[in-house]
Amino acid sequence: MTQRGRAGARPGTRRSGARGRDTAEPRPAAPRVDLAAARARVRAVIEPVVAAAGYDLEDVSVSRAGRRHVLRVLVDADGGIALDDVAVISREISAALDAADEAEGELLAGEYQLEVGSPGVDRPLTAPRHWRRNVGRLVAVTVAGRAVTGRVSAADDARVVMDVDGTARELPYDQLGPGRVQIEFKRMAEAEFEDTDDDVLDHDDDDDDDDEDGESDQR
Repeated sequence: MTQRGRAGARPGTRRSGARGRDTAEPRPAAPRVDLAAARARVRAVIEPVVAAAGYDLEDVSVSRAGRRHVLRVLVDADGGIALDDVAVISREISAALDAADEAEGELLAGEYQLEVGSPGVDRPLTAPRHWRRNVGRLVAVTVAGRAVTGRVSAADDARVVMDVDGTARELPYDQLGPGRVQIEFKRMAEAEFEDTDDDVLDHDDDDDDDDEDGESDQR
């Protein structure tokens, strides 16, 4: 997360009431801007930067938080995106915003905070690339008005193939609502158990190697 922008005015104090207490002036709110227009301007600036880095720009949001605005940017790629890569693209986005401020004037008036990250598993699946990146996962989706839950077995630009109760169903995207990835605690527990078994086997192999080395030394 990167915080940048112009600092707001520092609050002053004034004397108020019969007791003569010093009370702080209310902090000024963030300057009023058209958030939808600001979001569109920001997206136009940063989308080419994100694409040039090899990522997809999944979402841009602008919200008010007290005296400043919060600009949240979500990026993703096939195979996911590592934290180090998020840090790199965050710096590139920040530099592009600075350049746009210099050339076109402030994109967001006043101080703002830039947050760059990747979507979580709760992100709705609305584009073919979202389905492609979730092959193997259990997904709930509305198909032609009916709720369906199945495992994604394949996805391309035209349709997704889901295993629903043992039957493969090819579903065109124009029949699908937003998909929701289902968290499978049982599969997570099984994966952790398999990792533990592997660690035990590796440890046993090491012990066997030590025994063989000991026998060789005795000879």
